[in-house]
Amino acid sequence: MISMSIPARCLLLTGATCLLVGHLMAAELHSETVRAWERYVRITEARIERDLQVVEKRQVSEAISSNHVVVWSQKTVDEAGKKIPVPKGMIHHWRGAVLIPNVMIEPALQVIRSPLNWADYYHDVLESGLIERSEDFELIYLKLRRSQAMVEAAYNTEHRVQHQWHDETFASSTSIATRIAEIVDFGKDTEHEKPEGNDRGFLWRLNAYWKYRQVAEGVLVECETLTLSRNVPFLLRFVLGPFITRTARNSMEKTLESLRNQVLSELGPKN
Repeated sequence: MISMSIPARCLLLTGATCLLVGHLMAAELHSETVRAWERYVRITEARIERDLQVVEKRQVSEAISSNHVVVWSQKTVDEAGKKIPVPKGMIHHWRGAVLIPNVMIEPALQVIRSPLNWADYYHDVLESGLIERSEDFELIYLKLRRSQAMVEAAYNTEHRVQHQWHDETFASSTSIATRIAEIVDFGKDTEHEKPEGNDRGFLWRLNAYWKYRQVAEGVLVECETLTLSRNVPFLLRFVLGPFITRTARNSMEKTLESLRNQVLSELGPKN
């Protein structure tokens, strides 16, 4: 059985939501925002663990039958079924599914595991590399660039990826960003990083949860992402809300499409 590394594909959709905010004033990541994020993550991960073997039947059926990416929004609530407040921040929660047709899971994951050529398939990935690898985890470096609504941002990021085989036809992974540093003067001689948590607030945290399942038609991929950003000012929410939602949905679609295209271009369908 191979030791699998899952790339942080959701990085192509992280920050796209936040960049639409459009105001460039500095933001500070506060302790109450972090506590709310940690609570949201804790409850979400408990649900993911309980439902690990559960398939989102309606969305997955659509992904398989249409051969298209399917994306839907998600929201975690607390133990009483109420919304989890996030002071001075926003949590963006999305899920998606795509079928990689006519391939087998082990060779597909062998293609996915290497971070060295991600820039060839994902235009927002400028550089990528493997920092460390062991049997059960990898530490991955990515330099990212985002451009939306006349606002640009670039980041140096690191991600700890843990992965697990559940049986010969089903694998999962969790990718946690351990470092996200916004770059100032990107591409110039004066390029440098802003302090983490004291930047423009477009991207403060990122978690991604992946499931890979062998089905008769190929390999079914499901992705769930959590992203933390600064809040949108109240007066801008009604204007930017639909734009933020549409951009986040499109970003998830492009990420999963790129994943499928990479596997098919490098591996090709089986005969």
